[in-house]
Amino acid sequence: MDRSMDRRKFVAGIAASSLIPSVALARTLEPYRGPVVTRVVVLKGKRRLYLMNGDKILKKYRVGLGTQPVGHKQFEGDGKTPEGSYFIDRRNARSMYHLSIGISYPNRQDVEFAMQHGRSPGGEIFIHGRAGKHKGLGRDWTVGCIAVADHHIEEIYMMVALGTQIDIVA
Repeated sequence: MDRSMDRRKFVAGIAASSLIPSVALARTLEPYRGPVVTRVVVLKGKRRLYLMNGDKILKKYRVGLGTQPVGHKQFEGDGKTPEGSYFIDRRNARSMYHLSIGISYPNRQDVEFAMQHGRSPGGEIFIHGRAGKHKGLGRDWTVGCIAVADHHIEEIYMMVALGTQIDIVA
């Protein structure tokens, strides 16, 4: 093989590696080729997350929530996981929690409520993994995010597209 072919492979390898979600991943994530995830549903009381295609459940996962899981998130630092309809608005392949996908909290109503009380609504709410050092912290340990096992966030990360609706229910 000539040097130009070796160089192309090297450059292609570098480019491809920037697409791999995390340096910590021991394996390459497989592309998802199944039915489209049309909605994510989180039932806080049951500690379950469902990936839906219409009315059909494609996958279900156990979840952990914020340290104060009962009730809707109202203010930064309250330890609550939001309730309501939002959408997936960002992806973080370099998350300190293995991988993460962002939830569009706070919406306009959340901001207005917090401002009426002279507080911040908080933000940076994600579905994310546990990333080793967060294992063993118990079921509800986040500051308001939704935590799943690392191998589950890998599936969720690959299955859920930006713009997907997420309904978080008490």
